[in-house]
Amino acid sequence: MTPSPRALIAEDEPLLRAQLKARLADAWPELDILAEAETGAQALALIEKLKPDIVFLDIRMPTLSGLDVAQKLAGSIHVVFVTAYDEYAVAAFEEGAVDYVLKPVTPERIAKVVTRVKARLAAPPLDLTTLFARLAEREAVAAPLKWIRASLGATMQMIAVHDVVYFQAEDKYTKVVTDGGEALIKKPIKELFEQLDPEQFWQVHRGTIVNLRAIERIERDWRDQPIITLRSRPEKLTVSRTFAHRFKTM
Repeated sequence: MTPSPRALIAEDEPLLRAQLKARLADAWPELDILAEAETGAQALALIEKLKPDIVFLDIRMPTLSGLDVAQKLAGSIHVVFVTAYDEYAVAAFEEGAVDYVLKPVTPERIAKVVTRVKARLAAPPLDLTTLFARLAEREAVAAPLKWIRASLGATMQMIAVHDVVYFQAEDKYTKVVTDGGEALIKKPIKELFEQLDPEQFWQVHRGTIVNLRAIERIERDWRDQPIITLRSRPEKLTVSRTFAHRFKTM
């Protein structure tokens, strides 16, 4: 009897990790998920210990990125990269015939990836050296926004982007909400969204962008629309129908 293929999931966001695991369970029920990792270093340690056949690697994780982990594995395991939409990265993946999953993970995309990975298991893992070089170039020139200069009354302050709970459009300004308060910037929310890390920030409404790390839980109201409860703020954020598909099976 052929043993079931074994996999590891490496994704630092619990909500997205749960979504990917649920999609895989539906599309590939015989796949054995051995473990889940929250950081690149943890992923490496678990891979060395458990020796899975496949690893689903988030591109951006603490301690080591998914690209760092894949480089250290040196073609010893089948890799599926998990990433938010990025034209450059996706083009590089497709040119190199590399398997990848876009966030939010859809049943259609995961079904295609599962079909491809099943076919690849009979062959040695891909050599990703050229891909790493191209993606490293892209990371160097297109790093996401890290700091925001905002006004609070007559005072100017610098806010670290990872400290932001959510952004919200407000007339001609964008409100920047942190654990401890609010500030305003003149940058339109559409332009701001293009500069943020898509692995960390999701648009949940035409005028609202939320930091995934700030989410405590997601529930649904009587209309079956997702409602976000935040970890450190009392207000709740409503997810519009346009973006509700991101939170299915969460």
